Amino acid sequence: MSAVAIQQMADRVAQLLEERLSLGGQDLAAKLQRGGRLLPKRVRDGAEFLAASAEKAKNPKLLGQVDMGAVSDAYDACVRHLITLDPARRRKDAWNGAISFVGYGLVFLIIAIIAVLVWRGFL
Repeated sequence: MSAVAIQQMADRVAQLLEERLSLGGQDLAAKLQRGGRLLPKRVRDGAEFLAASAEKAKNPKLLGQVDMGAVSDAYDACVRHLITLDPARRRKDAWNGAISFVGYGLVFLIIAIIAVLVWRGFL
């Protein structure tokens, strides 16, 4: 595996992070810094390893230090996880969470108001 192949793998993972999680940044390392918390630990560690390997691959002397099998495994883990993510589903879940949070808050507020009115003797 060459330096070009490692860079292409890193670019593909960065592209998937941008498409699926809407993360901005110049390269994979910048995207991970912005939104790495959105990924499971196994995938985040693999993506960080892939970013470090892509950085090492830029230098021909450091390319020999890169474990090609580990790079391939990290790439497979990242792509396998990111392909399953659905941006529309994430937005829908976020809206449903916000609406349910506000709804439960209103229910508890109404219960508290009724409890105060009963306690004061108005009801």
